[in-house]
Amino acid sequence: MSADRISQLTEEVLAFAAARNWEQFHSPKNLAMALSGEVGELVEHFQWLTEDESRHLPPEKLQAVGEEVGDVLLYLVNLAARLGIDAVDCATRKQVQNGLKYPVGQAYGSRAKYSEIQRAK
Repeated sequence: MSADRISQLTEEVLAFAAARNWEQFHSPKNLAMALSGEVGELVEHFQWLTEDESRHLPPEKLQAVGEEVGDVLLYLVNLAARLGIDAVDCATRKQVQNGLKYPVGQAYGSRAKYSEIQRAK
């Protein structure tokens, strides 16, 4: 998702809340709690599935998962906006940090945490 699309989505999310006078309920604390709940609903769709089943969801399950992904993204965008955080910039910086913590030569094909990779040097 491009920064322009995130910006547009952010404007839409904020306008949606403003039109309903919901800003009063959208404190960072409340948004983080709502986000956590939505992530839980997303996780429920994968509970008890095998690895293979989770990779090959039937169309109706995939649609339901997509709706939960949408809810998670909406709350995350709203939270970032309320805190004045540029989510795309944060994600970009985090990706750079991850590249340093997980160099291809040491991390390729490994599920080891970065601290384990660093010790193995």
